[in-house]
Amino acid sequence: MPNSTFDKNANALLTSLREAGQYKFLQYLTGPMGATAALEGRGEVIVLCSNNYLGLANHPEVIAAGIEGLHQYGAGTASVRFICGTLDCHREIEETIARFAATEASLTYVSCWTANEGLIPTVAGENDVIISDELNHASIIDAARLARKTAREIYRHSDMTDLEEKLKAHLDKPCRWVITDGVFSMEGDVANLPAILELCQKYEALLIIDDSHGVGVLGDTGRGTPEYCGVAGQVDIITGTLGKALGGAAGGYVAASQQVIDLLVQRSRPSLFSNALPATVACSARKAIEIVEREPARVKKLHANVKKMRDGLRNLGFDCHDSPTAIIPIMIGDHAEAIKKSERLMELGVMVIAFGFPVVPRGQARLRVQISAALEDSHIQQALGAFGKL
Repeated sequence: MPNSTFDKNANALLTSLREAGQYKFLQYLTGPMGATAALEGRGEVIVLCSNNYLGLANHPEVIAAGIEGLHQYGAGTASVRFICGTLDCHREIEETIARFAATEASLTYVSCWTANEGLIPTVAGENDVIISDELNHASIIDAARLARKTAREIYRHSDMTDLEEKLKAHLDKPCRWVITDGVFSMEGDVANLPAILELCQKYEALLIIDDSHGVGVLGDTGRGTPEYCGVAGQVDIITGTLGKALGGAAGGYVAASQQVIDLLVQRSRPSLFSNALPATVACSARKAIEIVEREPARVKKLHANVKKMRDGLRNLGFDCHDSPTAIIPIMIGDHAEAIKKSERLMELGVMVIAFGFPVVPRGQARLRVQISAALEDSHIQQALGAFGKL
């Protein structure tokens, strides 16, 4: 039945967003994702807002692997993993992820959001404590909230002194779980993993990192933040996504010890109560990882493109902090103004999206530029020309 109170409140919110120039419109693509994409009503645009960091979303081998998986296994499992939803291609992608992440084992989920929500409430006991960076991804925040009986602390962003104080304050807890993004998606900066690991070892804490924006991007071979920081194989638990650099389709994973993975198979609610990863994604993502391992030059091209764009934006007068990541935030402040600038760039043939509240705090609206190995020099120069016209 209709509810007049809900209708009134929802309409008031939507009207206020429209009047403030903060209303979000979905942009419809009519073709595959690449350096450029066909945007409905606008034509071909250069894409500077995609997580397709290595340009694999439309790679012929990735597409072919997905089609082969569809033919061999069908559209889906129509079941959860422990009933009849586990295919041999799930074992293959999970073995591939574990090898790539330098862990004993891994478990896939339909997204990294569900991976985080499956992991954190399962491993964190009711007498433990979760200590989380204040700028962690929303999926980590929500996952920690699901661990309702576990104490939760937030430390100031990348502040090792504050993290140590929080660890000291909870020495009485059976387990201290430190959780951080590897690459922070809105800031484009990198977690100080060596310092965090040192504190975890000092205070016998366990470390979880979500490396969704680091895997495929950082490190000489694209193995993510641990490789970039020189601590590969030392992180207790890594979560990540197959929906960004590793094929761009969907899917997430937890990579950890065999014991942790066994525990998740037995008790992780998203694994127990939702369908398995589609075979098409399992097959296409495995092929994507094989390409990353086979073609390290693809990662090097991404790094070179990041430097060209970052240097070019600086030369135009934009304030771009140093970072090795493929995320370049351009701070605007006012949400409506950020949307106007995004719209102007779109008119100039460059797709960059404005981010405002509730994705980022009020007053910290920004344009988020994201770089891909698919971009050629001509794309970068055209994009910089558009930014020069702002």
